[in-house]
Amino acid sequence: MDQTLEKHTIAKISWRLLPLIVVIYFVAYIDRTNVGFAAFGMNKELGFTAYIYGWGAGIFFLGYFLFEVPSNVILAKVGARKWIARIMITWGIVAGAMAFTAGPISFLVLRFLLGAAEAGFFPGIILYFTYWFPRVYRARVIAALFLAVPGSNAVTAVLSGALLQLDGVLGVAGWKWLFILEAIPSVILAFVVLAVMTDRPALATWLKPEERNWLETELERERVTLEASHGSLSLFQALTDRRVIALSLIYMTIVTATYGITFFLPLIVKGAGFSDAITGVVTAVPYVIGTVGMVLWSFSSDRRKERRWHFIIACTVAATGLLAAGWLGGSYWALAAMSLATVGLYGSKPAFWPLPSEFLSGKGAAGGIALVNSIGNLGGFAGPYVVGWLKDSTGTYQAGLYFLAACALLSGVIAFFTVHRAPAAQLSLSSNISS
Repeated sequence: MDQTLEKHTIAKISWRLLPLIVVIYFVAYIDRTNVGFAAFGMNKELGFTAYIYGWGAGIFFLGYFLFEVPSNVILAKVGARKWIARIMITWGIVAGAMAFTAGPISFLVLRFLLGAAEAGFFPGIILYFTYWFPRVYRARVIAALFLAVPGSNAVTAVLSGALLQLDGVLGVAGWKWLFILEAIPSVILAFVVLAVMTDRPALATWLKPEERNWLETELERERVTLEASHGSLSLFQALTDRRVIALSLIYMTIVTATYGITFFLPLIVKGAGFSDAITGVVTAVPYVIGTVGMVLWSFSSDRRKERRWHFIIACTVAATGLLAAGWLGGSYWALAAMSLATVGLYGSKPAFWPLPSEFLSGKGAAGGIALVNSIGNLGGFAGPYVVGWLKDSTGTYQAGLYFLAACALLSGVIAFFTVHRAPAAQLSLSSNISS
């Protein structure tokens, strides 16, 4: 009876919340990364070098870093429904304003503001999942969320390639149309969030009383067990906890590799001589393959209740693919290597994100998860910046790809030394770095 109740409850919650959350993260990622395709025309029209473009692509994450923790603390106080809607409206306005970029300064300012506007969205969703899904389901629901990442990259590639064909319509450049039209869905979806999302299970009138009671009882049992094992950390304790800092470093290095590819893959493919439209289609291939790999990786991690080796092996796969792509140059085999890299890069995320909730709860979880994501996403600044600098210095993307491979491998190495298998097949951070 309990298993049937559990199955029906989780299924109902999943169908109610996950499609909407995946879609809004999908839209967020498009607005975050479409600059990679706008760069085709924007860089030429405004005279941006790869170095300036790399700065602008990456400075998004500085704004993200500065406002991430306060945004997530506010979300925990006012509720995910209202705060996520606010985030979406703000980022939609700034994303559309990117069409008014007129030079390096406005480009950098708008990208910074876009990061500040979106800050708190992803860690807010991770925190929100802890309100609704017991621990055993979290890798799968996080994988569902991350479907938006390679999925949006694939759709952005095809859609942006098509929107660039609007160049000259009404006297507006194609890259400007791209920013304007791709910003609209986030504002519209903000009102869907207000209508559909529910802050906590206790407010879920769409659940039956027995379903709601089972879920609240199960989550409370997990909270009590977690706090008995690890204690209940305050906001300040979580922000200074060595385990949180270790996770931040692990995440920063894999994010560096991920965004180095995200922002430059379209330009790498374009450099092979394809048209804008064909570049979009070709660029989508690695992301489609990465999506399939990520889903299989997440199910394996949950089924085996194992995170550490799933993450380490994913990092190794990513490093191998990036290294091979740099060595193979502009050949079709390099595209196959990029596809292998995306399997590892995206497969690492569902194995990583259940880790913070293994020892964080309450206000500590709100702040700790946000800190991991904010420090980790500094890699989103470092990746594009270093790849752009290396491209201008060497004339090719080869050295940049080797740098990204090293970052992916380093992430796995740090995890090897700081994450260990705990009793009952649960993961925690090694005692030698515990607070």
